[in-house]
Amino acid sequence: MDHLLKDSAPLELYAWLDDDAEWPGWDILVGNPFAHSLPGDQFTTVQNYFAEYHLEYFRQRLYPHFPSRLHALLLFATRVDAETFRAKHPARTFGKSLVRARSKGSYVCSFHDASWLDYLRLPHSLSLSTLDEIANHYWKGALVEEVGLTFLNERWREPPVIEALFQGILEPVTAHPQSGLLPGFT
Repeated sequence: MDHLLKDSAPLELYAWLDDDAEWPGWDILVGNPFAHSLPGDQFTTVQNYFAEYHLEYFRQRLYPHFPSRLHALLLFATRVDAETFRAKHPARTFGKSLVRARSKGSYVCSFHDASWLDYLRLPHSLSLSTLDEIANHYWKGALVEEVGLTFLNERWREPPVIEALFQGILEPVTAHPQSGLLPGFT
């Protein structure tokens, strides 16, 4: 499957949202890299900004037809991806509900392994050529598990979490109330 879609066929995506959030606010999507920073955690904040800056700089140079991480809604491709994200980042999803959304009309959407961001945010120094290589893998849709990454001289493995960078209109999909009774029984 191509990881860049420009279409109008319905597409379902997932997001972790605050219970009292209005749909679909940019700052409430868990994927938003700038929505939540931990007070007093300046190193993590700097790492996040630097990772996002480099990905955006690389996108502008070589992948300008892809949605920008800074101007797109960051969602998850599937429920499994959203649940995997929650297992990896419980603090970022705490107190949030998983919401399913469906596209309405034309959209642009690209799919990428968010585990690349986890790797970029590790406390290590990477050369510019390594940062470019990582950004290229991210934008071309490669999975982290396909590339032999190391951290502290150990093989670094993470399950993929496919995020969707979405530009367009989304509507929440409400679940139909389900009865505990079988059809035909009262």
